[in-house]
Amino acid sequence: MKVIYAPSKIPTRVDPDCTMLFLAGSIEQGTAEEWQTRVSMYLADKAVILLNPRRLDWDSSWVQSKDNPQFREQVEWELYGLEQANRILLYFDPATKSPISLLELGLHAYDNKLIVCCPDGFWRKGNVDIVCEKYQITQIKKLTEIRDLIK
Repeated sequence: MKVIYAPSKIPTRVDPDCTMLFLAGSIEQGTAEEWQTRVSMYLADKAVILLNPRRLDWDSSWVQSKDNPQFREQVEWELYGLEQANRILLYFDPATKSPISLLELGLHAYDNKLIVCCPDGFWRKGNVDIVCEKYQITQIKKLTEIRDLIK
């Protein structure tokens, strides 16, 4: 297993026996749990590259504007990583609203790459469940189940 954090370079070619998994989902600083670390531990012995958007040098004072170079770099890294990954784990932390995660669900509902974990208590769980059902998106009840889905 290898972890690539934003904004590090994302490989364009990966061994076909290796899964590139984008860790999409709740990141709201100070509210969301740091679930990406747990997923890394669950997959430590797997042939997987994890694309982790939880930026180690994130500064919450950065203006979220397309004109802010650090913010633009982050968003563009995430969009590119979502496209390059052959699987996307999308986690909805019940303690968050996660509007960008809901956007990512809509953006990737059609591409057959999503694995969604939306525990009870997430404020829009019903919406997430219906979208997953309609587009036949794999859902897991707990993050630990990701181990069984990554070969």
